[in-house]
Amino acid sequence: MLTPSSNTVLEPATNALVAPISDKVSVHFGRFRVTRIALDGDSDQQFADDAILGAADLLADARPSLIAWNGTAASWRGFDIDDRLCAMIEERTGCPATSAIVGLNEALALFGVRRLGLVTPYTEDVEQAIAANYARIGVKVVAARRSDLSDNYAFATIGAATVREMCREVASEGAEAVAVVCTNMRGPLVARAVEDEYNVPVIDSIAVTLWTALRKLGLDTAPLARFGRLFAAGAG
Repeated sequence: MLTPSSNTVLEPATNALVAPISDKVSVHFGRFRVTRIALDGDSDQQFADDAILGAADLLADARPSLIAWNGTAASWRGFDIDDRLCAMIEERTGCPATSAIVGLNEALALFGVRRLGLVTPYTEDVEQAIAANYARIGVKVVAARRSDLSDNYAFATIGAATVREMCREVASEGAEAVAVVCTNMRGPLVARAVEDEYNVPVIDSIAVTLWTALRKLGLDTAPLARFGRLFAAGAG
């Protein structure tokens, strides 16, 4: 997993999710510097190819079966960015590659989602950019909640109970699925409770990165179904 440097939720959450199949899979992490999320050049520069590919080179030394970019920048920067990045990682390292947003879009297609509830820690302009990108592929954001933060480290300070309530609110407003778009937000372990209450899938960015990685490797995700419908959907 390629990880934003200031994330503190992603690693422990991923290890909690993968625990039921830890006899089959191990997850390893490499960081590159990401500290702020905004729609400006300084923020964009954090996601420059050289920085990400350098981190991928170091991960490749551990001979992983797959490298996943566990970040959501393509949701506001453009989905094609992750398609291109994954291709570059594969060419450079010889490892298959995927990303959180590649996985999220796969999951939305699998569930047939056209009306999406969006939960993020971001500012309004970032939220609107995400909604616009989804509108271009026929997915309408019909409800959204955000925390209006830009400091990446601060995203982790939003408590799980708050994230759960944000998910509940958008689930109650006619969404066919809820997407928690951020890999430093405490969504993975609240998803199942919201699903059980509102009967809609909750697709968290950390969880979906693991899900798409396991699927790309041909591994069964069903043993992780306790964490949500995502892992039961299209298992293996």
